[in-house]
Amino acid sequence: MDFHPSTGRPMSEAEAAAEAKRILHASFGPGEEPVRQFPTSFRDDTELPAYGTTPPVPQDDRRIVPAWAAGIAVASIGVGAGVTGIGCGAWLVLQGLASVSLAGVLMVTLPFAGAAMLATAIGGAISKARSAVNKTVYEGPVTQHTEIHNTSSTRGMFFARTRNDIHR
Repeated sequence: MDFHPSTGRPMSEAEAAAEAKRILHASFGPGEEPVRQFPTSFRDDTELPAYGTTPPVPQDDRRIVPAWAAGIAVASIGVGAGVTGIGCGAWLVLQGLASVSLAGVLMVTLPFAGAAMLATAIGGAISKARSAVNKTVYEGPVTQHTEIHNTSSTRGMFFARTRNDIHR
């Protein structure tokens, strides 16, 4: 509900409409338009030819791609191509392994087993050669104390803690 500015009483619908019209007319009178800060659209008003194709209109291209975006795009293409190559290679290997027989597997692993056995033999020989003869002779009196004093204390009810002190 609107109130009349001079009398302070509520306005009727007709008075409110008349006041709104007066405010709009005072703000945006005839011939006055709000000033635009920048154009929001473009309209080409050049005459079109009567027949034939329309001549091209130059349109400048101002798209700028940041260096980091171009780098990410190139890297993602490279990673995709590399992963595709790895996948194709794995598919070929797995297709080959799917048709392998037991004799073929044994023939392929035989050189590896021989190399492992040779490495084990060489390691054992080096270990035996490095071990020196050690004969330690201890001379002198030996004292051994076997007396142990044990003190134990437990504290707590539900969460008990036991402490053992051994003194020799």
